[in-house]
Amino acid sequence: MSDSVEQSTILSPRLLPLLPLRDIVVFPHMVSPLFVGRAQSIVALENASEGDKLIFLVSQRDSKVDSPDEDDLYQVGTVGKVVQLLKLPDGTVKVLVEGCWRGQMHSFVQGEDLLQAVVEPIAESMADSSEVEAVVRAIKASFEVYIGLSKKIPAEVSHAIAGIDDPSRLADTVAGHLQVPITDKQELLEFTDPSLRLEHILVLLEQEIEILQVEGKIRSRVKSQMERSQKEYYLNEQMRAIQKELGGQDEFKQEILHFEAQIKKKKMSKEATEKAQAELRKLKMMSPMSAEATVVRNYIEWLLSLPWQKGTKDRHDLLKAEEILEADHYGLQKVKERVLEYLAVQALVKKIKGPILCLVGPPGVGKTSLGQSVAKALQRKFVRISLGGVRDEAEIRGHRRTYIGAMPGKIIQGLRKSGVKNPVFMLDEIDKMSTDFRGDPSSALLEVLDPEQNNSFTDHFLDVDYDLSQVLFIATANNLQAIPRPLHDRLEVIRIEGYSEEEKLHIARRYLLDKQIKSHGLGHQQVQFSERAFYEIIRRYTRESGVRSLDRNIASVMRKLAKKALLEGQDKNFKVGEKQIRKYLGVQLYQYGVREEEDLVGMATGLAWTETGGELLTIEVTTLPGQGKLTVTGQLGDVMQESAQAAMSYIRSRWQELQLEEDFYSKIEVHIHVPEGAVPKDGPSAGITIATALASALTGRSVRKDLAMTGEVTLRGRVLPIGGIKEKLLAARRGGITKVLLPHENKKNLAELSQLLLKSLTIETVSHMDQVLDFALIFDEDVAPDQSAC
Repeated sequence: MSDSVEQSTILSPRLLPLLPLRDIVVFPHMVSPLFVGRAQSIVALENASEGDKLIFLVSQRDSKVDSPDEDDLYQVGTVGKVVQLLKLPDGTVKVLVEGCWRGQMHSFVQGEDLLQAVVEPIAESMADSSEVEAVVRAIKASFEVYIGLSKKIPAEVSHAIAGIDDPSRLADTVAGHLQVPITDKQELLEFTDPSLRLEHILVLLEQEIEILQVEGKIRSRVKSQMERSQKEYYLNEQMRAIQKELGGQDEFKQEILHFEAQIKKKKMSKEATEKAQAELRKLKMMSPMSAEATVVRNYIEWLLSLPWQKGTKDRHDLLKAEEILEADHYGLQKVKERVLEYLAVQALVKKIKGPILCLVGPPGVGKTSLGQSVAKALQRKFVRISLGGVRDEAEIRGHRRTYIGAMPGKIIQGLRKSGVKNPVFMLDEIDKMSTDFRGDPSSALLEVLDPEQNNSFTDHFLDVDYDLSQVLFIATANNLQAIPRPLHDRLEVIRIEGYSEEEKLHIARRYLLDKQIKSHGLGHQQVQFSERAFYEIIRRYTRESGVRSLDRNIASVMRKLAKKALLEGQDKNFKVGEKQIRKYLGVQLYQYGVREEEDLVGMATGLAWTETGGELLTIEVTTLPGQGKLTVTGQLGDVMQESAQAAMSYIRSRWQELQLEEDFYSKIEVHIHVPEGAVPKDGPSAGITIATALASALTGRSVRKDLAMTGEVTLRGRVLPIGGIKEKLLAARRGGITKVLLPHENKKNLAELSQLLLKSLTIETVSHMDQVLDFALIFDEDVAPDQSAC
């Protein structure tokens, strides 16, 4: 059916099925394959196929709209004929349509499952003229050029275009093959005058030809550049090989220039700048591939990489700093107070020498992590080096450059790593350093940790002064006695005592439990730990001053709960009490000392300090017939054995007050035993306890079961002060003791203890052994002295 015949059948507007198109414009005389997936579009195609196969093809303004209405469609489209229809297995339809003539949409009819439009044909009129013929020839010539440049249009199209004489058909055919935006194609479709359409097409063709020519030039240029780059790469590799044989002079010159610029730019000390320039002059005269040049180059790089002037600004907000310290750690008031004092002084003075703090305490109490919190509170960078096992002085002060592989010491390396001149520098495990033939690293630290000297610290590798006065050094140690005296003298020692059971309970609730719940994938509302469960772990499964074992045991419980949650349902809630702790952690590992159930003769309760806290120490004394021999057992150290001898001598000197015979000791043998013989014990603080047990065994008087004591005794009976008061009182309270005897000189130490602890115990201070016996022994007139002992 010809166009004239088809148009003659539609002399007036007619209702046709409507197929909205996305990203395509169908022109008259153009055969286009389309893939249709929208339900309304498929129905429109089926409706057209059942009738005269005519359908209105109109483009959408926005291709992203799935259900277009009248406003989403252009008004001018093409009336097309369905040539072929094929339904695909996935539900879509492949259709071949042929554009017939232009149409104007008068009205839009949107049904439930079908889009229709009243379409009126658009008539075309054009007068023949020589100008139109000229444009036609120009378009055919330009299109030939366009096809040659595009490479996307088959050559057959060129032959088809050459055989078209109708200007309107030529314009529509060329427009259908142009690679231009949809808006430009729609504009061409809406031209009713073929001559104007031809002129516009010619303009677009020329533009596209120009763009394609530029693209071709760019492509050619890139190709030639790639070829040239490959050639240059090959030549450069050859040059590099030649330069390597000759010494690489050009690269070496560039390196020298780079160093010169860096030295000028870097704000180093005058001494360091002169040293760097002198070394650079040496480097210029050397062969770049020599071993000495590598050493000099490495030295200059180290000088340039150090933070000579760069530093961070301290936070002077004391309240904020205190808030950070309190949030990260529980207790440790002395350390926090010292840091806040440093901040306050610095805010007033602006520049002070950095203090050298040394945190001394048992493992696991938070010494190392406290350093990180201090850096956070000060808004400084944090650097940590571990000195455990360090035995070479060069680890601190660096190696001299005469050695192969020489490097600066750990101090300079730490500063380079931090990138600032005033970090918080933690010297971890300073008491674990050792000494051998390579030197004494603790002596090398004397200069580093002396505020009067460290403003001109000299590293052996750098061999220039470096200012460490703005660095805040924090050292940590477990045993203060292992630190050499000269080094100890330079440290501001802050002792961190072990945590009490209440403090461990608070830490476990506030920090450890939440951390382990989160790390094991459980919810905070899922797990409820009772207070007794925490105490069960603290007392029966850990023996430490810190909280590391407590953290590990909580993690072990969490693993059991995580497994249970996965098996029984992730929404299950868990309540953990003493019974569950024993089930999850197994057999109890430790027993803590408890007081005796009754008043006994020859048995007294002492208080001992250990690295893991305080313990009750039972002293047993028995007398046997003999000739004055004193036996001491229980794996006691020399000091404790001497305390037993001093206690015995005191008892012998008080024979009259104790109602004993003058030569009582010559008729008996005395055996002093401290239970748990596998555990080494030493120290003088059990002196008054041994003397009390001796007096009880020799006089036959019982010792009060609810009383514990600690203190050193002299031959004259004086009671001398001891240490570890806090830990010993905690052990006494835990063991059910109600009254504690302390040396009178230790009364000042009670001011540092919590009121909760002091209120739970009756504390008596004594200065003489006679007072101890008055408190400890039960004087019953009906009880006669032990005659067998006399």
